[in-house]
Amino acid sequence: MASHSPRKKEEKTIKPITVSSDFSWGSQETLYFFELTPDRILDAAETIGVRCTGRCLPLNSMENRVFDVEIETVTPPLHPSEKSRIIKFYRPGRWTREQILEEHQFLADLRTADIPSIAPIANESGETLHQMQDLEIFFSVFPKQGGRHCDELQGEEWDRVGQLMARIHIVGAQRTAPHRLTLDPQTYGLSSLDYLLKTDAIHPEFRKHFSEILQSICKKSTPWFQETEKQRLHGDGHWGNLLWGNTGPAWVDFDDMINGPCVQDLWLMTAGRDEDTLRNRDLLIDGYEKMRSFDHDSWRLVEPLRALRYIHFSAWISKRWKDPAFPAKFQQFGTRQYWQDQLHDLEDVWNWMDKPF
Repeated sequence: MASHSPRKKEEKTIKPITVSSDFSWGSQETLYFFELTPDRILDAAETIGVRCTGRCLPLNSMENRVFDVEIETVTPPLHPSEKSRIIKFYRPGRWTREQILEEHQFLADLRTADIPSIAPIANESGETLHQMQDLEIFFSVFPKQGGRHCDELQGEEWDRVGQLMARIHIVGAQRTAPHRLTLDPQTYGLSSLDYLLKTDAIHPEFRKHFSEILQSICKKSTPWFQETEKQRLHGDGHWGNLLWGNTGPAWVDFDDMINGPCVQDLWLMTAGRDEDTLRNRDLLIDGYEKMRSFDHDSWRLVEPLRALRYIHFSAWISKRWKDPAFPAKFQQFGTRQYWQDQLHDLEDVWNWMDKPF
């Protein structure tokens, strides 16, 4: 394939992004990536001083746009991943510059502590965050890292993942992230509900009951969140963000980094309520406590956290609905059946909140 040669560009004034993100999905109306053409993608990658071959593959990402870009190398690479860079374009209107830089700072802190993480590559000026010419789109360039995704763990592996998350939390507690959101019933629950009500997204048949039960969950759990310590977290510790390489596990994609209770980074891997899940939870915490103490009372937050994830997910889809990728992906969203199922899930959470954790 022909090489991609950098073109001489006119000097242009870059428009500053002044968006404030009051919610986890941004406070503006959805902005899009329609102007993110292949040439612009490759030109952006070359801003850190690498030359692209012209090969560019899109990677799976609903929120942002992420591409695997092949680069020219002076010497033969020792590993196939060295021939690529991952370029990530942040959805405009979601995070501010300060919020993204706090994500990058967290990743840099982890690397300093020798914790497996994929930090953005800095250019000659030491910058890890860039903005496209004339577009309100931030982007960063990352090294490519090999590994396999996991959908289950065995005994010792639970221990290793628990230790790794404890190490991440040790580092997370060493610095604050004042611009990042705090995970609590107001930010992720009531704010999301308010948006869904204002936009008439909830099916009218379930609107009243849905609103009442979500408000009840938030009201009951608010004191629990207030009594629990909060710090920098990964924020989205589900199976898809756990990568297992030759040296063991690594957590990737810190895009949803938040300030919140540490249990948020642990419950998604043990989200069930059956005996096997509880047994795996014990293994995870056993590993965690080899490195750091854990607040066992915070397990009472799992059910309200489950509800917050439900409502946040619905608000996220609704907020992004004008993006063509979303109606194609979430074809059931907005239907009577969808909201009936959502209501049932919230009722289930409410019923479990009084049970021992």
